[in-house]
Amino acid sequence: MKYTTQMDAARKGIVTPQMETVARKENMRVEDLMERMARGTVIIPANKKHTSLDPEGVGEGMRIKINVNLGISKDCCAIEPELDKVRTALDLKAEAIMDLSCYGKTQEFRQRLVEMSPAMIGTVPIYDAVGFYDKNLQDITVDEFFDVVKKHVEDGVDFLTIHCGLNRHTAEKVKQGGRLTNIVSRGGSLLFTWMEINQAENPFYEHFDRLLDICEEYDVTLSLGDGCRPGCLHDATDASQVEELITLGELTKRAWERNVQVMIEGPGHMAMNEIPGNMMIEKRLCHGAPFYVLGPLVTDVAPGYDHITAAIGGAIAGMSGADFLCYVTPAEHLRLPTMEDMKEGIIATRIAAHAADVAKGYPGARDWDDSMSKARAALDWKGMFDLAMDPVRPQEYRESSKPEHEDSCTMCGKMCAVRNMNRVLSGKDIQLDD
Repeated sequence: MKYTTQMDAARKGIVTPQMETVARKENMRVEDLMERMARGTVIIPANKKHTSLDPEGVGEGMRIKINVNLGISKDCCAIEPELDKVRTALDLKAEAIMDLSCYGKTQEFRQRLVEMSPAMIGTVPIYDAVGFYDKNLQDITVDEFFDVVKKHVEDGVDFLTIHCGLNRHTAEKVKQGGRLTNIVSRGGSLLFTWMEINQAENPFYEHFDRLLDICEEYDVTLSLGDGCRPGCLHDATDASQVEELITLGELTKRAWERNVQVMIEGPGHMAMNEIPGNMMIEKRLCHGAPFYVLGPLVTDVAPGYDHITAAIGGAIAGMSGADFLCYVTPAEHLRLPTMEDMKEGIIATRIAAHAADVAKGYPGARDWDDSMSKARAALDWKGMFDLAMDPVRPQEYRESSKPEHEDSCTMCGKMCAVRNMNRVLSGKDIQLDD
């Protein structure tokens, strides 16, 4: 029996190799996975042309996945340094990489990325359109926008972020004012500008079926972008954000009618107390489709440390229903991230994802923490390092400050609580003086 997409296969009862891989990774019955995929609450982004892909599931009952943004730009257009970041991101176990390239040899970078990456690859085609055509934004035609989308899927990307929900009706909500930061989504602002100058509807909203034709042909997942995501705490959960989310829910149902897989993108900046409600609203309005969030950043006053503000929000979001976390680096809002910035962002986001998995009771998540606790109780330093999310940094810290006694550290020395409890419980004497 033939099928067009992973969702189509699930609805027809066909077990694909991608489903078998995801079911094994998630330690679940393939029948349960297929039932969720048929409903649209789980996706497996897997472009038919991405032959190096090691597929992952995103959504209901899945382990929370993380995404890493990178790519070339006009100010930093060298390909090799960005590919080095890709290799490091893969080593640090990122499940997805979004190529946000907007200038230079974007297709060469994208093709090499797809060829080398077992992680799923996402792009935002409108970024590429501006540089690719080398013309004023307002002069890009509808056909040219869709031609760039087609190039991306032909190159093998697994999911596309397209801001289909920012239509002229929602744009009017933005223009009515009240926001402190207006539209902070790069893709959203580009489409808003194009619509305003040309007095035309968002081409991806107006010609949504044309977009679905492309996604269905290549089995590309549609990541419905949040052009009105809040860029500061003040703008969170306002009329523009919710209005767009309602539209995204409507578009989700249209995509599912074509067996096109969908995930929804979300905020943004948001106070901690608003995060659980936003996760619930998205799931309700978008019919349980997987939710992909940037952060959310829980305060606006920590530039240089936004990997921390985002990790706090990401943990709460994940615990409350988000399925996919986009990393944020210390360089957010400030510059293109360096390699070290990227590492900091990945680890912070992985911490948030794992903490949320533990809180949700994801099978096996707590076992990792329990193993670490046993190694700590035994003062098994090698065991601790082997279990660490980042094995390198804890070893560097220990090597940089050697204790007098191997069964302690330079913080506590002979007063180490673990050391002394182990000794006294085994009947040994404890000498705290030198």
